[in-house]
Amino acid sequence: MKRKLETRYIYDPKTLDYKEIRHSLGKKIGSVLIFCTSSLCLAFAIYFLTFDYFESPKEKVLHRELDNMKYRYEEISYRIDQSIKDLESIKDKDNNIYRVYFEADSIPNDVRKAGFGGVDLYASLQGFDNSKLISTVSQKLDILDKQLAIQTESLDEVADLAVVKKKKWSSLPAIQPLENKDLRRVASGFGIRWHPIIKTRKMHFGMDFSAKTGTPIYATANGVIKRISSKGSFGKHIIINHGFGYETLYAHMNRFATRKGQKVKRGEIIGYVGNTGMSAGPHLHYEIRKDGKRLDPINFYSADLSPDEYQRIKRLASRDTKSYD
Repeated sequence: MKRKLETRYIYDPKTLDYKEIRHSLGKKIGSVLIFCTSSLCLAFAIYFLTFDYFESPKEKVLHRELDNMKYRYEEISYRIDQSIKDLESIKDKDNNIYRVYFEADSIPNDVRKAGFGGVDLYASLQGFDNSKLISTVSQKLDILDKQLAIQTESLDEVADLAVVKKKKWSSLPAIQPLENKDLRRVASGFGIRWHPIIKTRKMHFGMDFSAKTGTPIYATANGVIKRISSKGSFGKHIIINHGFGYETLYAHMNRFATRKGQKVKRGEIIGYVGNTGMSAGPHLHYEIRKDGKRLDPINFYSADLSPDEYQRIKRLASRDTKSYD
C-alpha cells in the first residue's frame, strides 16, 4: 500500500481553530531550487577541499615525475660545472703551453666568453615553479657550447701550427755535414782567419772540416737542391734551400751525389769531400745562411753532438788559425 503523505496543520488564533497547511506550486518549486542549489554548493566545496588537501593517483605520479626531473636537472647542472672546470684547464694549457710553444698569440678571456649577456635569451623559460633551475642549466649549456666551439677552433689552429713547426724543425740545419768518425779535425771556424791562398786575414763565413777525399757529405736538413756548380773559388759546390729563409752551402767537393731541383732529407748523402776551387787541401767548407745573412754553424749542431763534443768543437773552431779556403 502506498503511504499517504502526512497532513500538517497550523493553529489560527483568529478563528481559534486548526487549519491545514497548503503550499502553492511556486513555493514548492522555490524550495526544490533552494535545496538543489545548496546541494551543488556543498558538493563543490567538498570537491575543492579534497583537491587542495588530497592528491589523486594521477597527481601523485605527476609529482614524482616532476621531482625526478628536478633531480636530473640538478645533476646535469653539476656535470656541466665539472665540464666547464675541465675546459678551463684545457684553456690554460692551450694559452700557456701549446700556443707559447708554437709561437702563437693566446686567446683573450673576453673573446672566449663573448656573447653572453645583453638580451634575455631565456624569457620563455620564466613563470614556472622551476624556472630559475631550468634557465640556469640552459645558460650553462650555451656557455659550454660556445667555449667548446672556440676551443675546438683553437686546437685545430694549434694542430696546423704543429704541422708547420714539424716542417720547420726538419728544415732547420741541425747536424754536422760530416760524421765524427770521418773527421780529421775542425780546420777553421767562423770569424777572422788567415787565408792560405791570398796570404791575408779575412772574414771566414763558415766552418772547414778536414777529411779524406771521397768522405760522404750529408744534407743537414730537409730541402731542395737550389744550385750545383763547379765555378768560382768554391769549386764544386751545392746550395740547398731549406725554406723558412734557411740555406746551406757545401763547397770544394770532389763529386756530386744529387742534381739541381732534387728534394733531399736530413742525413742524405749529397756529395763527397774534395779539394776543388781555391782550397789548400781536402776539406768541406760549410755555411749556413738565414735570409741572406751568414750565421755561425757551431750554433746548429745541438741535435748531433753531446754537450762535451759541442764544447770541444766550439773550442777548436774558435782558435785563431788559418782556414783551408
